[in-house]
Amino acid sequence: MKLTVLAALALLPLAGQAQSVPPTSAGYGAYPTQYQEIVTAWLTANLGDPKSMQIKWLSEPKPGELTVGKDQMVSGFLVNFTVNARNIFGAYTGPQKHTALIRDGQVVTATGFVYH
Repeated sequence: MKLTVLAALALLPLAGQAQSVPPTSAGYGAYPTQYQEIVTAWLTANLGDPKSMQIKWLSEPKPGELTVGKDQMVSGFLVNFTVNARNIFGAYTGPQKHTALIRDGQVVTATGFVYH
């Protein structure tokens, strides 16, 4: 009995470590631990007034797929967020919900986004 309790206590530190390891899968690419920086850099390159952007993160990356181009499904990690930024007339658009697909450290595509 004492041996079982000691073995269980010895495994407790390992159980805590297992929960902190991000999910990885060869089918989705590497888990984007720096997803906020990746998406922010992508928005900076694609928004008309990137200095005005206000981002609210709605989820951490989750494995998934999005369509790119015509009928081409790409797998990666999906991140949901809203962004509020000024349009070409200088007015804020209000928070707009978007989903970005990150694969191998880059945003491959995003839903609900109008490119400038």
